[in-house]
This record gives sequence, C-alpha cells and structure tokens, in this order.
Amino acid sequence: MNIVVLVKQVPDSGSERSLSPDDNTVDRGSANNVINEMDEYAIEEALKIQEAHGGEVTVLTVGPQHASDSIRKALSMGPDKAVHVVDDALHGSCALATSKVLAAAIGRLSPDLVISGAESTDGRVQVIPHMIAERLGIAALTGARKVTIDGATLTVERQTDEGYEVVTAATPAVISVWDTINEPRYPSFKGIMAAKKKPVETLTLADLGISADEVGLAGASSAVVEAGKRPPRQGGTKVSDEGDGGVKLVEFLASEKFV
Repeated sequence: MNIVVLVKQVPDSGSERSLSPDDNTVDRGSANNVINEMDEYAIEEALKIQEAHGGEVTVLTVGPQHASDSIRKALSMGPDKAVHVVDDALHGSCALATSKVLAAAIGRLSPDLVISGAESTDGRVQVIPHMIAERLGIAALTGARKVTIDGATLTVERQTDEGYEVVTAATPAVISVWDTINEPRYPSFKGIMAAKKKPVETLTLADLGISADEVGLAGASSAVVEAGKRPPRQGGTKVSDEGDGGVKLVEFLASEKFV
C-alpha cells in the first residue's frame, strides 16, 4: 500500500509564540519549531499499516527551508522517503491555497491512502484533510480513533463528542487521526542515522504547475487584521465567609456571567 503522510512544522506549543509585526503571520524564524504533535500519530498509523500490509510510506511537507529538520525527524521514525514543497511565494498562504499545493503534490505520488493529523497546533482549523479530499475527488474519513483495512476497503471509528461513528470507504482516501489512535514510537539511534540517507525530493510551485499569484499572503482568503499579547493574569477575588459566603459566591459568578 502506497501511503502519504502529511507533516507540518509548527512552533512548539510549549514555548513562547508570536506573530511577525510586518504581516501578522506566525514568526517561525525565531520560534522553536517542531513536528505538529498530531502528525506524529499519523506517522505511527502509517507505519503500523505498512507493517501489516506492506508498501511504502512517504512524508509530505509544505514549508520553508528549515522545515527539513522536521522531515528528518519524521523519517527517523521509519518512513521510506519524503517530499518537501518549498517556495518563497508560499509565505502567508491560507488553508485553501495550502490544500491546492498539497493536492497537486499528492497527485504526483498517486497514493492509496493519505493520512494526516486531525489539526495543527498553530492553525487548528481542521479543514485541510477535507479540502484535499475534495480537490482529489476521493473520500475523507476524518477524526479517526481506529482504522481497519480489508483489501481496498477502509473502516474507521470516527471520534465524536457523543462517542464514535463507524464509516467506510474504498481506497484511495484521506484519513485524519486524533491522538487516541495509537502511541507514536520514539526514533531509535539506527533510525536517526538511517534518516540521513533517505531520499528527500524538493519541489517548487513551478514543478506543481501552480503560479505564485494562486498562493501567498496577497491572495489569501483569510488574514489576521490585528493581534495583541494576552493580558497578564490578575489576582483572584478572595471571599471571606461571615455567614454570607454562599451569597457572595453566587454574586461573583453572576457578575462573571457563569450563572
């Protein structure tokens, strides 16, 4: 089975993150950049499917040159090769433009299965898998907590707030996964060394037949107009119970619109 895993390099959610003052895009140059956490679960699921059914796993990334660090980290977990779409014109691209670039790159690889994380920690829009499936004209089985494959048929337990739904589709298809689906493996020393020799193909927009005016900040369908730092935390309100503590508590909750 030919599997493509979508991997995105994002600023570490555990460190300070900021926007560039020039255009209000994420300041990735000064951030501690890592693989999007949910994508590690996608990589693991792809490797588990490969181990059970054979085939090849390709990592696909759209991002700046330094995203190659995350590509090598992904390859050290076990995938066979990678494709990196890098072009200065991509800076500031919205989800619509990003999905167009990803779909074009996926089309060159002709996979049976595309797997991604359910969301990225920097965008959290959860729409890229759906958009890619629509552009490619294939099924989207999103929010998976379990994937079962029987020949060309996929069965997914789709996680919901109420429990889960069981959905099926035929390959090729796009699957997005939550962190409930597996436990990602740690790269071994052997895997880290092997990753240095695995092939990474670099593509530009021209290679994909996409013009610069179809992507980037100028043509984006959404933009950050204004941003500010989160205000510092204020001291709490202390309520002294002198027989009327319950009343004071309710009055406070009402003032904060909790009741």
